[in-house]
Amino acid sequence: MNKDLIHGGALDVMQLKFPNVDRPWIDLSTGINPWAYPIGDISAEATTHLPTRNLMHRCRAAMARALNGPEEALVLSPGSELLIRLLPSLLTARRVAILSPTYGDHRTSWLQANCQVLETSNPLDEADRADVIVMCNPNNPDGNTFSASDLEDTRYRLAKRGGWLIVDEAYADLAPDLSMVPHAGKESLIVLRSFGKFFGLAGLRLGGAFVPKSLRTKLEHILGMWPVSCPALEIGTRAYGDHAWQMETRQSLAKARRRLDGILMDAGHRPVGGTDLFRLIEVEHATKLWMQLAERGVYVRRFEWSNQQLRIGLPADSIAEGRLAFALIP
Repeated sequence: MNKDLIHGGALDVMQLKFPNVDRPWIDLSTGINPWAYPIGDISAEATTHLPTRNLMHRCRAAMARALNGPEEALVLSPGSELLIRLLPSLLTARRVAILSPTYGDHRTSWLQANCQVLETSNPLDEADRADVIVMCNPNNPDGNTFSASDLEDTRYRLAKRGGWLIVDEAYADLAPDLSMVPHAGKESLIVLRSFGKFFGLAGLRLGGAFVPKSLRTKLEHILGMWPVSCPALEIGTRAYGDHAWQMETRQSLAKARRRLDGILMDAGHRPVGGTDLFRLIEVEHATKLWMQLAERGVYVRRFEWSNQQLRIGLPADSIAEGRLAFALIP
């Protein structure tokens, strides 16, 4: 199996590998909202001028307010993926405990930094031994969650030893009560946020890290003067300020998730985890079902580490739901 097809989102590669399937492709391989925020018009200057300090400030302020965090702790970035890859070079660590299974680039980044990586189902137990603990909350792909109070207790224990707690909240827009952003700025805490998944605008490349002051200076120096484009800043400011859209979207995503659950259960696949943006199912032969779906023009997420699980995103409309239901028929 082509490794490009394991990560998800490689629709161009799928089209080459399966050239004769039904079109259009139904891409359910990512956990991205299929009903993107309506971006509207952007200013002419957004594509002809460099980002200004004022534009950066307005986006940072809107994001901090929406997430209930301190603006002074927030560093904007072109998505959270770059931050994941930068952090090992900024933190002194030998032993890193990572929630497992989880988003694989965390593990890859720390291994490339020559750290000892412990993958565990409960890294909070390592607070007295690890230099860094990495959590995705809610977790991807199983949707498991950890309370903010438990994470704050872990942060406190790590801080006493000079360690770090990294919380990747790429899907926390779905469950704001879980967020550690209200604790941002405290010693030893790093909270990563992604704009693209909940707002459905992954191609815009906007994200951020809530960090202590000492780390903010280092991170801003590495990212440079213009880390985020003007279009991303304009749209991000507008979207984070649209609280009504955010509330309505949480409700509509929950309804869509329930419809997806019904489709999966009708086909004999009861979800074993996930969030309101994706569902995780267990099957006897994941590669076989993945191939069956692909041959019918439906692209879902498979995993290199498991041949018993698939992750399935939300179909965008009733036609896509019908295509998925048909593709699941043996």
